[in-house]
Order: sequence, then C-alpha cells, then structure tokens
Amino acid sequence: MSEMSNKPNRRQFLSTAGLVGVGAVLASCAPAIATPGKANLDIAILNFALNLEYLEAAFYLAAVGRIAELKAIGGSAEIRLPGNFNGMSRVNFGSDVLGMATSSYADEIANDELAHVKALRATIIALGSAPVDRPVLDIGPAFAAAANAAAANAGLPTPLNPDFNPYTNALYFLHGAFIFEDVGVTAYHGAARLITDDSAGGVLDAAAGILAVEAYHAGEIRTLLYSQRDQQTGYGVNVAQLVGAISALRAKVGGGKDQGITSDNTATGAANIVPADANAIAYGRTTDEVLNIVYLGSKSTPGGFFPNGLNGTIR
Repeated sequence: MSEMSNKPNRRQFLSTAGLVGVGAVLASCAPAIATPGKANLDIAILNFALNLEYLEAAFYLAAVGRIAELKAIGGSAEIRLPGNFNGMSRVNFGSDVLGMATSSYADEIANDELAHVKALRATIIALGSAPVDRPVLDIGPAFAAAANAAAANAGLPTPLNPDFNPYTNALYFLHGAFIFEDVGVTAYHGAARLITDDSAGGVLDAAAGILAVEAYHAGEIRTLLYSQRDQQTGYGVNVAQLVGAISALRAKVGGGKDQGITSDNTATGAANIVPADANAIAYGRTTDEVLNIVYLGSKSTPGGFFPNGLNGTIR
C-alpha cells in the first residue's frame, strides 16, 4: 500500500462530486461574508464541483436506467457509455443479497447526485452567475482505461480481458463507484478552508453537511466491497486485491492519500472501511490532485472521464 501523507496543505482546494451540494441553496441568496485577505473563489469552486457532480450523476443515473434525466440538464454534450448499454434500462444487479443491496444503494445515490446537480446550478444562478454546461463525459471506455492502468500499476497482466465495464453486474458496479466516492470525501476536506461564505447556514456550513453525505456514500460502497473481499473478480485477483490496485493508482497520481478496504490489500487483512491518516482524520486533496485522477494521468492533459476537460475556470 502506498505511504500516506498526514500533513495538511494550505493550498488544498475544492474537489470532486458535490463540493457544496444541496444545502448551499439555502444560503445562496444572501451576500457572502468575506474573510479579510481571502479571495472570493466561491463561483469558481461551485462550477468546478458542478462538473464533477455531472460525472457522478451520470454514472449512477445510467445504472438505474435514468440517464435521460441528466441529459435534460446542462446542455447537450455527449455522455459516452459502454457498447450495448444506453443507460435507459437498469443494470441487472442480481437477486442475491449483494445484488439487492447494490440496487437499492444505486437508487439512493443516484437521487442524491441528481439533487446536487440541480442545487449547484440553482445556487450559482442565485449568486448572479451562470452555471457551466455539462462537459463531454466518458463513463464507458474511460473505465476500461482506468482498470487497465490500475492493473498495470499493480503488475497484473494487461490489457484486462474482457474490458472492465461497471455496468456488467453488481460487483463491477461497486468497483466503478469506488473510483469516485473516496475522491469526493477527500475533496470536501481539502476545500473547506477556501470557501468564502463561512456565515451560519452558509456555503461552508452546508459543505460540512454534504461532506457527511459523501462519506456515507463511500462507506456504503466500501462496506459492500469488503463483504465480497475474497471473491474472484474474473481478472486473476480477488476483490480486495483489485480494490487495492485501484487505490494504489489513485494514490500515485492523487497525492498518496488513499487506502484499500483491508489493511494490506489482501482478503485476510484487517477491515479498513474508513480511509484516514494516523489521527483518524480524512485526507484532503487539491484540485490538481483531483484532476490527475479524473483525467487519468495529468491535470494538464484532459482525458479519462472528461475527454475534453472540465468547463469553467478551474480545469
């Protein structure tokens, strides 16, 4: 497992999937209270978050057959899906305990992420600015590329055969969700000190509440994956090992702040549902680190889940 950094970074900045979220709308019509000497980056932060919420909403809504609800919001940019899957019908999660739990969680999280998209857009408008349009999103080939990169980084044979597709079944869907959820939690932590509106009930207050929601999401996904930790994935490794490979790649490009679902990335290791530093404090990531992850390589080269990059000033 990659070594984790415990030192906070003063330049840590917003991040992925729902930086501000639903609660921000409650304070969006009130003027922000500026901290002396601090630039007001709230609109840039909100739009950066909106880009990432578009991505998460697309991933979950496609899984439950509701991708059309996102296509009706934020413009007409392409949403790339795996071949033979159009996001208009539910994934067959299965009728066993894992499948039923995954299906229920997917519905809940899809509702949350769509609500975040709508709330962020409403907040930006209420603050007198324009929300960015939905960028081109890739939730098909990008997953295959991410899985191959993670496997290669872990020394596994590549390319994976067949291509990794998170919409194949419940187990693969959970691996896809794992890629996003932990990043959102680290993003909230990294962004907190850069939000200008720190009034009671304001943006920072709401962000703390949304951080908790994103952590609940991540906990759901990590718990289900842990319950399957010794199951074979079809790629010559078990779930704990494949999750560990994904975590190691995220750590490599995302500031080293990552952990798998067991203490040593094996099925017999101690449970590690909560990724945190030695003080049990969640990691924080900078925007650069987040972009490295979602672009699958470098913040300066759009690609991966955002083939043409994010929209807005932080991209």
